[in-house]
Amino acid sequence: MKVSVFIAASLDGFIARSDGGLDWLEAAPDPDEDYGYAEFMARVDVLVMGRVTFEKVTTFPEWPYAGKRVIVLSRLLRELPAVYQERAELRRDLPADLVEHLRREGCTRVYVDGGLTIQAFLDAGLITDLTLTRIPVLLGSGIPLFGPLDRDVRLQHQATRAYASGYVQSTYTLAPV
Repeated sequence: MKVSVFIAASLDGFIARSDGGLDWLEAAPDPDEDYGYAEFMARVDVLVMGRVTFEKVTTFPEWPYAGKRVIVLSRLLRELPAVYQERAELRRDLPADLVEHLRREGCTRVYVDGGLTIQAFLDAGLITDLTLTRIPVLLGSGIPLFGPLDRDVRLQHQATRAYASGYVQSTYTLAPV
């Protein structure tokens, strides 16, 4: 089973402003280019996100994951808001336990989203591949994509693609430990 990350970050490594703002990301220079996102999502069985990412997504004008199974990992939430209970499920599992549960269910690809959630899955050694799109902007501060790890995480470069917009997307697999 693949456990994948597909995310964008500023050139200085932030996935959002300190207040969670994504305005710098939403102002895409080419609104018709999805940078491979639709193709990626077509191969995803389930999306796993943390509470903070879920709360951000609930501010979007419409739910962006229609028809896709979504799991929200949170130890703080007791239940999802009623309007989202048909769209997502709340779990409190540790990353390794969740991945094993999904594997037993027959999932072949899990998409992990959200800074702290990605960090937890990386720290547990569960991420198999990572697609990172660098946006040519320096934010100076914000919510970092990567945080402290107990060990080095080695990546093997698979491909890099530069877009006319200045976005640069690299794909990696995690190197064997």
